[in-house]
Amino acid sequence: MRLERYWGVGPKTAETLRESLGEAAAVDAIESADVRALVDAGVPRGRATRVLRRANGREAMDLFGTRDAREVYDDLLDLAAGYAVTAHAADRVRVLTPLGSDQRREGRLDDVLEARDAWVDLSEADRELVLDAFAEYDEAGGTDRAAIECALALREAGLRGGTFAALDGVDEAALREAAAALAALTDDGVAAGADERLDRLRERAADARDLADSAFDVVETVRERGARDADAFRSAVVEYVAGETGLARGRVESAAPDGAVDSADFVGSTLRTLADELEAAADERAAEVRAELETDVADGGADVATVVDAVSDIAFSLSLARFAVAHDLSRPGLAGDGVAVANARNLFLSGDVQPVSYGVGDHGLPSDASGGRIPAGDRVAVLTGANSGGKTTLLETVCQVVILASMGLPVPAEAAEVGRFDTVVFHRRHASFNAGVLESTLKSVVPPLVGEGRTLMLVDEFEAITEPGRAADLLNGLVELTVDRGAVGVYVTHLAEDLSPLPDAARVDGIFAEGLTNDLDLLVDYQPRFGVVGKSTPEFIVSRLVANASDRAVRQGFEELASAVGEEAVQRTLSDVEWAGGEE
Repeated sequence: MRLERYWGVGPKTAETLRESLGEAAAVDAIESADVRALVDAGVPRGRATRVLRRANGREAMDLFGTRDAREVYDDLLDLAAGYAVTAHAADRVRVLTPLGSDQRREGRLDDVLEARDAWVDLSEADRELVLDAFAEYDEAGGTDRAAIECALALREAGLRGGTFAALDGVDEAALREAAAALAALTDDGVAAGADERLDRLRERAADARDLADSAFDVVETVRERGARDADAFRSAVVEYVAGETGLARGRVESAAPDGAVDSADFVGSTLRTLADELEAAADERAAEVRAELETDVADGGADVATVVDAVSDIAFSLSLARFAVAHDLSRPGLAGDGVAVANARNLFLSGDVQPVSYGVGDHGLPSDASGGRIPAGDRVAVLTGANSGGKTTLLETVCQVVILASMGLPVPAEAAEVGRFDTVVFHRRHASFNAGVLESTLKSVVPPLVGEGRTLMLVDEFEAITEPGRAADLLNGLVELTVDRGAVGVYVTHLAEDLSPLPDAARVDGIFAEGLTNDLDLLVDYQPRFGVVGKSTPEFIVSRLVANASDRAVRQGFEELASAVGEEAVQRTLSDVEWAGGEE
């Protein structure tokens, strides 16, 4: 298969891959979703990620029917990758795509949750041991030796069975010998420290070669010691070289020539011969040691191959496990013809977040943890209520749950049930009001709705992109179209009272403001109330303005506004504020 046939691989990228990897190896890297290979070859990481997502899950990526849905997907994987134990595991997380069957999703959920439970059961010390082992494995570039040492550390931490079953039953002693042997084997031969005899030979050969390269200095040094005739000079040279190299005199004498023409020739010939012989002896010993080391690696045999393959997979599973632990994720039920969540949290929010329970379509989640009923059966919910009341956040939370479940990952809810969707249309409110925005919005949300497959519609505030009256008409049309096409949807709007009678399969839900905090901020109950229209309760806002007004004329102006929204209600909320802050 030619590289250019892969999505996102143009002529320039293809040429980069061919020059660095070759056509066949580049294709293998793409097919195996090897981000590291593509990045090392010179492809930018972001492009490599996009190429591999499409190459390994082209149809699955069609789940994301809008740019906003794809952004949620990207942000979720970036968040999960932040818990990766190795850089390669982070790359593997970032190229996750939705899985094509419930069986595959359940299988991944099994793996991740097994790894999660194992991680939770580890002591803090053992967690540090595991993380340090993966850090060293990562720093070493994932070599076979690093994989073996990482696997031994995982066993030392007590990780067994399930996700780690590949490490069960391995011969630890053989693996340690193989790791030591791999540490000693290098591309150039045998590393220093692997064999004492080899190290001595190499050292003496190096000393002899250094002397040979400075033979004239040796001649001068020996002469300065007072050698008067040829025999005395010969003896002095042998003694000097033996002292400098640590060799026995007989070993040096054996390298001396018989027919040297002068002292310089004698010294040079002796030292060159000695260096050549020592280097040859070192090479011979290196070959013997290398054969012994390769035998040690071979004795590890299948165990070595097993742990080399397993460590990368374990790093991937543990990375997802740490993500699940950090955000208290739970297993969703993959069933029904809708989506429901009990006490769900938005993963993109931090701090003290109020969990919410919600559902639309057919599902089997009867209640949340507090026993509150989650409606089932309605194909469409129209969500109304206070500004800053969390309506968009709720849509995004449902989107997160559906996307995570589609990839076989746990979700941020105490309980969830997610049906099978072929397309998720998530459309955030965009603060632009013109015909172009309306046209582009309709082009993004309608085609998936009327196409083949099952669609989940999560659409926020149509009134922000066109005239309110026409927005109500369009929203009515979308609700009816959603019901007619057998889709499931949640539509956020402030125009619920302007809508025509909704189909029987649709309902209206509301989020309510309940008062003001001590800091005069709007207090909102983010849990929707089912079957009622939410109110933004402007009396709370007017009460805040009345309470904060220091200028008498301005205060009187706000009091006149108060009469428009109900003076009694304003006075009641104003009294609540004064009581909360303390009366003067």
